[in-house]
Amino acid sequence: MGIFWDLLQQDEIEKQQEQTNSVEERVKRLEEELTNTKVLLKKTLIALETHLVKDIDGDGKMG
Repeated sequence: MGIFWDLLQQDEIEKQQEQTNSVEERVKRLEEELTNTKVLLKKTLIALETHLVKDIDGDGKMG
């Protein structure tokens, strides 16, 4: 019975490792997507401030 229990435990450990890896990959992709979104938002804000000639974000400068 001990060997079967060990095999079951090893299988569960491997499943958990796969889930951990996939979660880590997803977090990495989400962090990259967030960075890209922030860059795009900043570019959009700069273009909008330049177009409207108005300080929208309150940083004291336009563009």
